[in-house]
Amino acid sequence: MKLSDFDYKLPHGLIAQKPEKRRDQSRLLVLGRGTGNICYKHFYDILDYLKSGDVLVLNNSKVIAARLEGSKEITGGKVEVLLDTPVSDYRWLVLGRGLTSGSRIKFSNSILTCAVEKKVGDRYQALFNISSEEFDCEIDRIGGVPLPQYIKEVKSEKLKVKSIGDYLKERYQTVYARERGSVAAPTAGLHFTEELLKKIKSRGVEIKHLTLHVGSGTFLPVKNDKIEDHKMHREHFSIDAKTYEDIILAKKEGRRIIAVGTTSARVLETVVSNPSRKYPPFGRDLASPIRRAGEPNESTKLRINSGITGIDTKKLKSYNLKPSDVISGWTDIFIYPGYEFKVVDGLITNFHLPKSTLLMLISAFTGRENVTNAYKEAIKKKYRFYSFGDAMLII
Repeated sequence: MKLSDFDYKLPHGLIAQKPEKRRDQSRLLVLGRGTGNICYKHFYDILDYLKSGDVLVLNNSKVIAARLEGSKEITGGKVEVLLDTPVSDYRWLVLGRGLTSGSRIKFSNSILTCAVEKKVGDRYQALFNISSEEFDCEIDRIGGVPLPQYIKEVKSEKLKVKSIGDYLKERYQTVYARERGSVAAPTAGLHFTEELLKKIKSRGVEIKHLTLHVGSGTFLPVKNDKIEDHKMHREHFSIDAKTYEDIILAKKEGRRIIAVGTTSARVLETVVSNPSRKYPPFGRDLASPIRRAGEPNESTKLRINSGITGIDTKKLKSYNLKPSDVISGWTDIFIYPGYEFKVVDGLITNFHLPKSTLLMLISAFTGRENVTNAYKEAIKKKYRFYSFGDAMLII
């Protein structure tokens, strides 16, 4: 398929620069997955589209304060370091302009320093002087939220808040975020409030959590004119055995699985429904063919770790999973039109950038024509786009 098939023109004024005052007051475009029918709602109206027995799957990854300002020790030149992927306790893959192998960076008003060791693809490997909890506390103190480039800096007085940094750390985060590791928010979840989640649960909807840490690669544009040639970035995920089993059971019973965000959808399609093998993996370290639409990729692995308790062993016995297992690994699954979804029945998502892999995923889910028409209508109705923008429910 051609990259140009996923292009569209968006008036600059429709790019949301800040979130709504109340999360669930954002607008909601409801798109019939099979019919293409469109309804215009607000996000709190999502209650009208969920029913008892549905399973709502949330990504509980937490955005870290990954944007660090510093300077080179020798020259004093200013640099900005963006944490991307942890390699070990002390090492991270990072991004940043002006970085060079061999340079040492010190960070403003902090004990934190790092040595840039080598180039790894389009990133650098950096060795930091502290690790674990001390590192987390320090970046929380000195770091900033790594907002996408299309969101410009908003001054605190315009939002009537004391600190724009603290405000963004709260609002560029889901209310159910728990597991540290993302450098970008799983934005579909930004619309939920704790009150709305309670109402959803009271309707008989099961709420499940998994984790996919969103990397900076989520913002990388597709450059290949033939999208099938695109190489997807890798992101780390985990899902505990009880969640896995509950979703398998719900699917067998014909209940709807509704993914909150493309991140949740990618994990579900990776782990639960891989088209070319049976899951869960029968072993402790198996190659998982999850690159794109059934095409194998030898570099991607799944592993099973212990750490979860309280699971019905009888249910899990047939799947060869232990009650304490957590399935985790790296996924670079690339979903585009032609892919057949095996798990996801409904999808909550934001409005995505032109030519993005996220736009290709939702086009695979409901059809490119449906997406094109929905985006045209959203632009006409002046819906707000991208990370802080409005939402879609495709069901």
